[in-house]
Amino acid sequence: MSAKIDRRKKYTQMVLKDSLIQLLKNKPISSMTIKEICEMADINRSTFYSHYASQYDLLHSIEEELIQDMIATLSQYSFSKEEDTLLMTEKILEYIAKKHELCQVLLSENSDIHFQKKGMLIMKEHIYKNWMPNSQLDQGSLDYLSLFVVSGSIHVIKNWLDKGMDKTPRELAETLTNFTSKGLSDIVK
Repeated sequence: MSAKIDRRKKYTQMVLKDSLIQLLKNKPISSMTIKEICEMADINRSTFYSHYASQYDLLHSIEEELIQDMIATLSQYSFSKEEDTLLMTEKILEYIAKKHELCQVLLSENSDIHFQKKGMLIMKEHIYKNWMPNSQLDQGSLDYLSLFVVSGSIHVIKNWLDKGMDKTPRELAETLTNFTSKGLSDIVK
């Protein structure tokens, strides 16, 4: 009996998440109602509320799942050498490409900024841990540098998704790694 309840619970959560993602393609979370989500999912409101407190709670649940997957992917790699940075970036981009529809929606204007902020914090921590330990920069400069690298990368990834992933994950990883490790002076002549 317990397995049947677990399957129903998982199914209900999956349908609610899918419905929210579909609605976010066309409508901002701030103007979305629980009624709309429930109608799309063909689930009643009391069932929704037995799983989530609000549409934002549902959205944060989706974001957390994706972030946990991303953390697991990031933890497999190190920034210590340029080749590792390229490989890690490529693996993240492959992951994003696999989940492109979800990532595109979560990075869109219809979602909330929570996902981008959380992603930026995670990437910033990895930069400090793996890329910056031997840096001669002061803490303030390191903060600005990591913010520059991470926010720039996120906006490049958003653009890449919006263009239908016009480059392979490897090509975009090479571009981002070159920008990050070599800077503009070596690239633009």
